[in-house]
Amino acid sequence: MKHILIICFSLMLLFACSNSSDKSKPVTNEPIYTLIFLDKTRSVNINNSFVAQKYQQALSEIIEQNIRQKGDKLEVYFIHENTSKARALNLTVRTEMDDVSASSATDREAAETEFTMALTREKSQIRQRVFQQLSAQNSGASNQETDIWASLPVVAKANESGATVKVYYLSDMIESVKGARRRDFQIKSPKDNAQADEWAKTDAGQLKQYTIGSPDITMILPFEPNASVKENNPAVTQYWQKLFSELGAGTVTEE
Repeated sequence: MKHILIICFSLMLLFACSNSSDKSKPVTNEPIYTLIFLDKTRSVNINNSFVAQKYQQALSEIIEQNIRQKGDKLEVYFIHENTSKARALNLTVRTEMDDVSASSATDREAAETEFTMALTREKSQIRQRVFQQLSAQNSGASNQETDIWASLPVVAKANESGATVKVYYLSDMIESVKGARRRDFQIKSPKDNAQADEWAKTDAGQLKQYTIGSPDITMILPFEPNASVKENNPAVTQYWQKLFSELGAGTVTEE
């Protein structure tokens, strides 16, 4: 029994040391492809202090989590009447970790420190450029309609890269496009979750041409906690939850 306890303790110690060592090393997983869709229509007021603070914090967290190594990509698109042609930013991480496989422990630590500092600087530059796009105003005619469906071919193209795709919508998610077989939630939104699911299933049928893969999708809404049902209709986000799921999305969350 005593020998068994000694063996167990040794294995636990080895595992703990291994974990500690791994945490100190830079990430070397497959690249992350981050897609950020910023709503630039009349219904989202970025000059509102609550919206500005929430979206700045969200963008900071996205950059911190997803920008980790050379090859990670980040693209920003504007949501409006011409979403699929509204790419505002296209960045690829350049900071690279030196090969330290044959180096001493001291040299490895120095290289990792240098990598971390360089990546921190690049993250700061990326954050500044993304914030500039967040504050950009759209006073053109394209702010009259909100075409979120048009983001799907963009996601499908990112899926072709083979990277891990993460998608973020900073929007009220109020699809508003005129025309046959389109949705205009400004005029008629789903009355409840059952109708939202029904509409989503119907729409998924004509949108299945887009192979979006299984990205993680996050909807970051601009509404304050005390917003009314009329302003922040839960059936609208239910529609998107169901639609994205029908198209194969991994996880779909709302913030």
